[in-house]
Amino acid sequence: MATQLIKTGFDVTCFDPSPENSGKMSALGATTTASAGVLAKSCDGIILSLPKAAVVEAVMDEILPDIQVGTVILDASTSEPATSQAMSAKGAEHGFVFVDGPVSGGPAAANAGTMTMLLGGDVDAIETLRPVLDALTAKTVRVGGSGAGHAAKIANNMLCAANLVLVGEAIRLGQAAGVKPEDLLEGINAGSGRSGVSEVNFPKWVLNDAFDSGFTMGLMRKDVGLALDLAKNTDVDLSGFEKIADIWLNGSTDIADGDDFNAIVKTNAKEV
Repeated sequence: MATQLIKTGFDVTCFDPSPENSGKMSALGATTTASAGVLAKSCDGIILSLPKAAVVEAVMDEILPDIQVGTVILDASTSEPATSQAMSAKGAEHGFVFVDGPVSGGPAAANAGTMTMLLGGDVDAIETLRPVLDALTAKTVRVGGSGAGHAAKIANNMLCAANLVLVGEAIRLGQAAGVKPEDLLEGINAGSGRSGVSEVNFPKWVLNDAFDSGFTMGLMRKDVGLALDLAKNTDVDLSGFEKIADIWLNGSTDIADGDDFNAIVKTNAKEV
């Protein structure tokens, strides 16, 4: 994301606790700071890209005294709706705006500036961010108020996790009936069963054994857990998804968290 912003003419200031990551940002032409608070003092537009909601909360607590009035903060993490709503409430109290904008597309889309971003928050603030969004994304969708972006991302990743398992099973079923995976996918993608997983993931990362999408099993396991937690907190029945969630969380322990998330298709896979 920093690369895309620099390419399109933005002055970019970065902070990362990792010296290695900070060094990469400096090499790209970004200014790096000694702390997140120093960054907050010098920027009126801040993008967060963090591992989980707890880290978002910790970083926001750290920089809160230093955030300038009028700052717009865009949270591109995969976080939780309640966290975004709490940060938005802090913004209303302290004079900044917090927008949730989780992204889809992985490292390849980030490098190309073609990510999709699901936005939740104030319409005017989102329009203020438009030049930045145009540099980072090929498509943005505002799905509602604060927290809606993260809720939509959780739902999206829930479907992706389910489709990976189900398309893997469909291919094994086809193989058992004598249909080659490539031929089966061509048929599925011409019909109503198609999905992003059947159209992109399997041809690009699974059938060729590449498994190098840049998104890990650990990250998707986290997102599967977020879906279950959100369902519990909102009293929504996800009984159809729970079996698939169990495969991700408990039935694929032989696949390391650091492995590519598409490797879930190897669970009980004799031929795929």
